[in-house]
Amino acid sequence: MPEQLTPSLLSWVTDLEPAAAEQAVRTSRLPFIPGHVALMPDAHFGLGATVGSVIPTIGAIIPAAVGVDIGCGMIAQRTDLTASQLPDSLDGLHRRIVRAVPAGVGRGHAGGGGYTGPAPVSEVTTKQLTKIDDQFGTLGSGNHFVEVCLDERDDVWIVLHSGSRGIGNELAKRHIETAKGLMQRYFIDLEDKDLAYLVEGTPEFDAYIADLQWAQAYAFGNRERMMVNVVRSVAVELGRAPDEVVGANEPINCHHNYTAREHHLGRDVWLTRKGAIRARTGDLGVIPGSMGAASYIVEGLGNAASYCSCSHGAGRRMSRARAKRELDRETLVATMADKAWNNDAETLIDEDPRAYKDIDEVMEAQRDLTRIKHRLRQVLNYKGT
Repeated sequence: MPEQLTPSLLSWVTDLEPAAAEQAVRTSRLPFIPGHVALMPDAHFGLGATVGSVIPTIGAIIPAAVGVDIGCGMIAQRTDLTASQLPDSLDGLHRRIVRAVPAGVGRGHAGGGGYTGPAPVSEVTTKQLTKIDDQFGTLGSGNHFVEVCLDERDDVWIVLHSGSRGIGNELAKRHIETAKGLMQRYFIDLEDKDLAYLVEGTPEFDAYIADLQWAQAYAFGNRERMMVNVVRSVAVELGRAPDEVVGANEPINCHHNYTAREHHLGRDVWLTRKGAIRARTGDLGVIPGSMGAASYIVEGLGNAASYCSCSHGAGRRMSRARAKRELDRETLVATMADKAWNNDAETLIDEDPRAYKDIDEVMEAQRDLTRIKHRLRQVLNYKGT
């Protein structure tokens, strides 16, 4: 059950570090927030705003609260395969997925990824237009990944995490700087400069919403394209047709860094989920653990106090820098010993499960937000590096 930290801050977090609590309190004091800020069980200190926070606003939006990976989220696809139909070694499938889904900072498809949608509303350069196409259907880096998992019945799932790639980052930074510039122009003094906001009804606000919605759609489609390519990789590896792999199963595709117009507190608000997914009654969602840990398919319970939201993952308990300083590579290798993975402990040490909260504890803390439908265990993990 949630804890009322202040009159305007409600928390489901079991181990909230002081810096994150202070950051969330600063956000909750903004005058255009009509209710409380809700912190999900995986909440931790973040750039711009607390990761794992749900923020309702009236008449304004904070671009840095959405963050620079607009539309980042998860997609999960249940297949018609069972564990017994997978090869004894998944190393070949791992290599095939690596070829089908490029990963890494700035990486894309040589010759383009086949993007056919519209361009962003804001003016973009020829180089950015090329990037939009080249990076469509690509993973990115950091904690983005592709997993092959087994559920409680040994059915095979494909789970994938990514967002709006380089173009989403560039658009977000442009609007964040615009908001900060407006604060200076109008002598608006904020407790935290990252809380710079855009006022509804202004050209700057309209431009941001247009680019935000475009980037969210791009991220959604990016995940769909990658899932198609991963399914094809599985099909080729097993000597099957793609429709023999997925059958009639529909993917679950959900954002966890985004803003949408929703009805809460008896009125329409702009609701920003920074590291949180929508969990209305019956909504299906994907909550991944850390590398090597369990992931969950959940159904929302429509908890009004959380603004019908739940966690987006395990949540970090160590910064990347601290993980690189303190964690040993040998333990990570041992943790991943029975899985096909990048096999690069030196590069991936900051993604070690020990750098994250325990996903099972996170799930226990939000029993009033979601119902678990499936618990997935990884057999293959491909990380963006």
